[in-house]
Amino acid sequence: MKPLVLLDTPALYYRAFYSVPDSIVNADGHPVNAVRGVLDTVAQMVRRFDTDRVIATMDADWRPAFRTAIMPEYKAARVKDEEAGTEIPPELAVQLPIMNRVLSAAGIPIAEVAGTEADDVIATMAAQSTTPVIIVSPDRDLLALLDSSADVSVLRPRKGGEWEALTQAGLPNAYGVPDGTRYRELAALRGDPSDGLPGAPGIGEKTAATLLENFGSIESIIKAAKAGVKTGGLSPKRAATIIEVEETLHKTLEVMRCLTDVDHGIDLDSVPNGLDRAAVEDAADGQNIRRSVDNLTSALESVSGADAAAASHVAASQAAAQSDAVAQPKSPESAESAPRSAGADSWVQSRLVGFDLETTGVEPATARIVTAAFVDSPAQVRTWLADPGIEIPESARAVHGITTEFARANGSAAAQVVSELCAEFAALREEGAVVVGHNVVYDLSVMAAEVARHRPDIDFASIIPTIVDTFVVDKQIDPYRRGKRTLIETAKTYRIELLDAHDAAADALAALDISRALAEKSTEISALSNDEIMAAQADWKRSQAAGLQAWLRKKGNAEAVVDGSWPMS
Repeated sequence: MKPLVLLDTPALYYRAFYSVPDSIVNADGHPVNAVRGVLDTVAQMVRRFDTDRVIATMDADWRPAFRTAIMPEYKAARVKDEEAGTEIPPELAVQLPIMNRVLSAAGIPIAEVAGTEADDVIATMAAQSTTPVIIVSPDRDLLALLDSSADVSVLRPRKGGEWEALTQAGLPNAYGVPDGTRYRELAALRGDPSDGLPGAPGIGEKTAATLLENFGSIESIIKAAKAGVKTGGLSPKRAATIIEVEETLHKTLEVMRCLTDVDHGIDLDSVPNGLDRAAVEDAADGQNIRRSVDNLTSALESVSGADAAAASHVAASQAAAQSDAVAQPKSPESAESAPRSAGADSWVQSRLVGFDLETTGVEPATARIVTAAFVDSPAQVRTWLADPGIEIPESARAVHGITTEFARANGSAAAQVVSELCAEFAALREEGAVVVGHNVVYDLSVMAAEVARHRPDIDFASIIPTIVDTFVVDKQIDPYRRGKRTLIETAKTYRIELLDAHDAAADALAALDISRALAEKSTEISALSNDEIMAAQADWKRSQAAGLQAWLRKKGNAEAVVDGSWPMS
């Protein structure tokens, strides 16, 4: 049987809540950053361990009465609402029901037991499991459960998107103790202020490890201190401290000890419960978590032997559910219809395909592709996720929400993505289609740099189809409109709701809808042929750049230079 993965879900959703941008919101305007982060982590674990036997453990009570009875100060400093007795920020609390619904629909049991913490549920399941157990948690307290005889290991997140696997065999090198029991004693000596556990003042982790190595256990250390032993790291001052806090150390050990007999009501051999696709779709509807949901369901299907079904579903569901992120234009006529004034050979009558990239930076020459999308409509979406081959800077992650960790675990090689995008561009050119983007000069310039980096055998300029740049066209139609002309602001101008800005598919669809709105606004522009719209935009961009450059120089920046190149810089 495959290994059992036990998620310390509270620790994971707090980690996601504070590390994934809270600008990612659902249709109700509530953040869903923690939901996305947890779902992506689960998908990564499923793939990493090739198992769908995953259980999400929860805190039914994050300050259980049996622990606060021993130490009233246990986690007391974390209480944010004295009346409710909770530490959960409201912006996180609203996300937990969404997360639970998706996990349950995906067949991942939610395990929580009244009056206990997730740690107690994890410890019980680890003790009961007949297969290897992987505990996924950033909480080092769970290292006390490491057990080589029961094949229990802990996977912890590290910087740069990496995960560190730790087994009992790794404890001596990592912490200087031989097993989980001694690690708990080390932790008791060291203390943990965030949990209200004082430890022994003046005794840090290394000193605690030295004392345990020389004396074997806390009980032996206390006995040696009382006996006046002055060797093995037990100085008179340390001995006096240990004697003074003896009772506190005993209480701390008791508080830290996880229960191993809680009644969680789950048959471990029956996990997983089975993926309910309709329920997953219902749970994800309107929540702006489509990419993460598809990532999780495809991971679960791939390890359960349903790869073909997964591939088919991802293609369909990613397309169909882009309505999670972007609404159709609010115009009297369908956005799918072309303006009546357009002639048979106008660009508007061609197949229009939105295009967008999300990248690692703002400089086209050095930015790497992270995600890409070609969009015909909400029901026709093709997306790519790339491992860019470099760290995704925090500034870029804060914009599009893709971490280095996620891209490395789930993305295709950059060269493969670039090759597939080039094939898509070439096919669209061959068909006579029109590719639409907002400020598409940036995206095409990034593509050109990536092609030169990974596929120097391809002449990218020769495979570019007809391009419509909504940034350039909008400025030509309405040159004196005040305010920014970002995609978000331009979408507002043309009454196009863009919910998930900086998602490649959402941005591509928004640009596509804006292009139709622009065509409705200008019968002259909508009547241009493909060749004519290309030539016109090149002229408009040069003129717009020259006007901006003149304005900047008039304002005192005598050296200002604005590049008028189009469609690539």
